Amino acid sequence: MADFARSDSAAVQAQLDRLCMLSPGGDQLGLDRITRLLDRLGRPQDSLPPAFHVAGTNGKGSTCAFLRAGLEAAGHKVHVFTSPHLVRFNERIRLAGTLIEDEAFAALLEDVLDVGADIQPSFFEVATAAAFLAFARTPADACIVEVGLGGRLDATNVIDRPAVCGIAALGVDHQQFLGSDPIVIAQEKAAIAKRGAPLVVSAYSDAILKAVAEIAEQKGAPLYPAFSRWHFSPTDGRLNYRDSRGAMTVPLPILEGDHQQENCALALAMLRHQDQVGVPLEAFERMPREAHWPARLQKLAVGPLTELAGGDVWIDGGHNSNAAERIAIWLNRMPGPRPLLVIGLLANKDARGFLERLGGTGCPMVAIPVADHECHDPAQLARLALELGFPAGAPAASLEAAISGASQSPVAILGSLYLAGEALKANRQYPD
Repeated sequence: MADFARSDSAAVQAQLDRLCMLSPGGDQLGLDRITRLLDRLGRPQDSLPPAFHVAGTNGKGSTCAFLRAGLEAAGHKVHVFTSPHLVRFNERIRLAGTLIEDEAFAALLEDVLDVGADIQPSFFEVATAAAFLAFARTPADACIVEVGLGGRLDATNVIDRPAVCGIAALGVDHQQFLGSDPIVIAQEKAAIAKRGAPLVVSAYSDAILKAVAEIAEQKGAPLYPAFSRWHFSPTDGRLNYRDSRGAMTVPLPILEGDHQQENCALALAMLRHQDQVGVPLEAFERMPREAHWPARLQKLAVGPLTELAGGDVWIDGGHNSNAAERIAIWLNRMPGPRPLLVIGLLANKDARGFLERLGGTGCPMVAIPVADHECHDPAQLARLALELGFPAGAPAASLEAAISGASQSPVAILGSLYLAGEALKANRQYPD
């Protein structure tokens, strides 16, 4: 099972154990199984409130967080489906603003598995079906759905009539499924486009935008690219935005990192280019300051892990070279002493590409395993870090072992959302 979900609820754990036995395990792309599963459940995807469907290599989760903040600031009740979870599986499904409760979640999983056991759906397909079933049964004004992997063959791509689709930053990731050709990756992501639904996208190179535009034309989706149909720029501590409907300025996001300005602007553009859910100007003003998204350059609160470190601890779940490049920009602008980087990477991630972007930051590094997952050997990661110019690189057996040697320096835990979840759990800081 790809996500190794565990639950403190006996009822939920019983269904997760059942899923583990039934599911073939691992990520599996394709729409046949999810379509058959949803058909047996009465096609709940046809009864969703207006859907905001978001794809991308990096930034799609943050874009969903901004969308949620904007819609809720407008007074709307909003469902949200995102992945992966960090600590509790329930984080994936938010019903009308609140994380799904264990009892309701266990019942949903049971419903899905009762009708679909013979289909052998994947972990993510069951999660998607459970979310759509919950969304269809619970009143709300809108739902936000994050693509899991790719787009064209992702289980979420069964939504036929979204209010708007969006694509955040594109890059290379999940090569075993999507390959390493940026054009092909762009085409896969763009295939969430639907006839008549606006497709709002971030800024891309000419070649990538051409590939996206070709898919949008095939699908009959009006395309709204950044810096062509809508524009944004930071000025004097504000984020300027304009499109054909006019201009506005909003506060800069409280989420760390300059790249969050792009994600915030994408969410603004998605909200502005759809007509199914009203959002007043006052809600746009509040959106950047009310969006929260854990494990994205997140500073941990005071807890056991920060006390062990004796100073500030930051976490980020970015795990590819594009994410590392944005983290490096943030690190280079960080005042004070260079933080210690505690890095763990799954075995299917490009370790050299990730570390290359961080080698010039002047930060020492400790490499650790990612618990319960196949991952890069910490000793090999440490040697690679020294080869790539890190001032220091060493392996450690665990997160706690790495943290305890940090003295008073800031610490940044990087490389995997699973590792970020481990840090949150160790700090007794649970996403809500």
